Amino acid sequence: MFRGSSFHNIDGKGRIIIPARFREAIKSDGADGVVVSRMDNCLVAFTHEEWNKLESKILALAATSTYMRRFRRFFVGGAFECNCDKQDRILIPPTLRQYAGLDKEIALVGVVDHFEIWSRENWESEDISLEKDLQIEEVRNEIAKLGI
Repeated sequence: MFRGSSFHNIDGKGRIIIPARFREAIKSDGADGVVVSRMDNCLVAFTHEEWNKLESKILALAATSTYMRRFRRFFVGGAFECNCDKQDRILIPPTLRQYAGLDKEIALVGVVDHFEIWSRENWESEDISLEKDLQIEEVRNEIAKLGI
């Protein structure tokens, strides 16, 4: 499980250090890396086990929906396996770095079954946007369904 958020730097070669709390979740399924794709102006990183579950769902839905076939091309076609090196870093391919605007400062955000990799600037904008959304009654009602 991926929880919490933290700020880090991406080096000039495009490598990021995976925090210990995330490495434990990654290695729990016997793998030494993640599958990274793109969504919502950030990158999403899944363990191989979670990625396989997601691919199965996408494949089943793509057979019945033009939108899902198009999404499959974008999401699965843009995915890369990123293995940890000896320093527990993963290399983010240039196309993904460009998509998410990853330059120097980044935020890693745990989202239970995966984690997200944001440029710090985009993450701070997202955070501000959510704070504004929390003022909308409809949004508060959706969240209240969680019992919060």
